[in-house]
Amino acid sequence: MRAYIGFDDTDMPDSRQGTGKLARRFEEVLPDGCRVWGVVRQQLLLHQEIPYTSHNSSACVVIECPDNLVGEELIIKAIAHIEEHSSEGSDPGLCVIFENNTSLSQLIQLGLDCTRRVVTQRETLDAIREGHLSGHGGTNDGIIGAAAAVGLTLRGWSGRFIEFGKLRNFPETVAVSALIRSGIQVISLDRDCRVPGPDDSVQTKGWLRPRLWDAKAVLPVIPIGENQWESLGEKNRK
Repeated sequence: MRAYIGFDDTDMPDSRQGTGKLARRFEEVLPDGCRVWGVVRQQLLLHQEIPYTSHNSSACVVIECPDNLVGEELIIKAIAHIEEHSSEGSDPGLCVIFENNTSLSQLIQLGLDCTRRVVTQRETLDAIREGHLSGHGGTNDGIIGAAAAVGLTLRGWSGRFIEFGKLRNFPETVAVSALIRSGIQVISLDRDCRVPGPDDSVQTKGWLRPRLWDAKAVLPVIPIGENQWESLGEKNRK
């Protein structure tokens, strides 16, 4: 059984940690028998009518549970986590959905809408027929992004992983075979359709962030030499 936990709007411009880091730290308080499959950052619409701290992104933690009997405990722990670590003055929102929810299609559509237009709290509440949705301060607008993060992650075709196994422990240059063993598929975007071999190497530029494609962790790469590849994207330099 998978649980999807969305966090949004938990920080302020001067905060020491953003929503992504808060989401990643949720692994520290999981109930026994649960484990994090991955944490996905989702990008939402940038619009003058939408207040956001820096990029209007939200995060979804995908958790593998023995069954849904831990659902209530997960919700309690998620509420405590967001209330403890959210910054004063923020508008935190939390969404907890299990994969057997009967309103997943409405939630997925909400997520897509949040990438295209301004969505209201009322629309968000209407999309959640089952599951948990709650605001924890300020305007409570964070419920919109939290629900959108869950919906987009459920769809399986957008977002990038900010946590997946030992994602942050890989060296700057890593073998394709090591990525495959970790559950990350390596896909070439070369126009001539070359296929990365297991002994090939990937230059990550110190920023390994697979995409969520087909509900899997996929690293898009381009060729830079014989048996050598480079992953797309890199960390923003401040």
